[in-house]
Amino acid sequence: MTLTVTIPRFASPLSECVSTIMNAIRVALERTPPECRRNFDRGIVLTGGGALLKNLDKRIREETGLPVSSLTIRWHLWCLVLGRMLSDFALLRKISVEIIWRDLYGFAC
Repeated sequence: MTLTVTIPRFASPLSECVSTIMNAIRVALERTPPECRRNFDRGIVLTGGGALLKNLDKRIREETGLPVSSLTIRWHLWCLVLGRMLSDFALLRKISVEIIWRDLYGFAC
C-alpha cells in the first residue's frame, strides 16, 4: 500500500496553526517592554516541532523583520538515548524522578 501526501491536504489544517503561532509572536512582541526589546536584535530561535515546519522561519522573518534560526534536532541521537533509557529501567526511573523534582521544586536531587 502506498500513501501519497500532497501539500494541499495539509495546508489548510497547518495554516490555522501557523496563524495562531504568528498571532502569539505579534502579541508577545507588542507586549514586550521597550527596555527588553533590544534583546530582539539576536532574533527568534525555533525549537521543537515548530522548527520542523518548512518555511515557518521564513514567514516569521518576513512578518517581524527579525532574524530567525532553528535548532536542528539530531533524531538519531534522540533515538539512541531513548533506547538506552528503555533498556535501563533504573536510569529511566532516576531521570523521571529528577524531572519531577525539577518541575515541582525548581531543582533536582
